[in-house]
Amino acid sequence: VQLQASGGGLVQPGGSLRLSCAASGRTFSSYAVGWFRQAPGKERDIVAATTRSGGYTYYPDSVKGRFTMSRNNAENTVYLQMNSLEPEDTAVYYCAAREGVSVYRSKNEYFNWGQGTLVTVSS
Repeated sequence: VQLQASGGGLVQPGGSLRLSCAASGRTFSSYAVGWFRQAPGKERDIVAATTRSGGYTYYPDSVKGRFTMSRNNAENTVYLQMNSLEPEDTAVYYCAAREGVSVYRSKNEYFNWGQGTLVTVSS
């Protein structure tokens, strides 16, 4: 599966953005999906991950209550709604996918990656 992330940009603290990840290729509903982010000089960290059906989604404490991941398998798209953004959320955001029945929290468990979209939170 090929992934294309979009929707990044510049937003003020407290603002919102919605990222999209469009998938093409094989049956998207067979793939678990994750969103990750990487700030300059830092590791690539998970921000959300969901099962292939979207029935369960994991969020780390750093974004819980502010970020919401959803997916539309009919449209081969996943979304990341980000609210109450903080300067610390500034990073390149990546979507990733892999076939499997679980939810996967480690970047090392994903085999398909999008190109990344930059989110900058600044006044």
